[in-house]
Amino acid sequence: MVQAQKEKLQEVVQLIDKVSVNPDITVDYFIPGVLVTQDADGSGESGGPYVQFTYNLNGSDAHVQHMPLTHGYLEKDAQDLANLITFSLERFIEEIDSRQYGAQ
Repeated sequence: MVQAQKEKLQEVVQLIDKVSVNPDITVDYFIPGVLVTQDADGSGESGGPYVQFTYNLNGSDAHVQHMPLTHGYLEKDAQDLANLITFSLERFIEEIDSRQYGAQ
């Protein structure tokens, strides 16, 4: 990974971490050379870098989604990529809430 890309991804991580998220949601990162959090073990389907969302319901029922950071995503600027990840996270939350609580 080139230095400019690493710096951009570090900025993306900072932007995402600033977003207020539901306390039941955990955001983990598997971005070698930038940040690999404890619960991101490299098991993403793409085999490359990804962001992992975990929604813990009732402390025992965890739903996990990986968002691969594909080449096309990595070409975006930091703010656009952070916005895309945040949007994906919001959709993930809506999907789980819909399954859990029914359509609103």
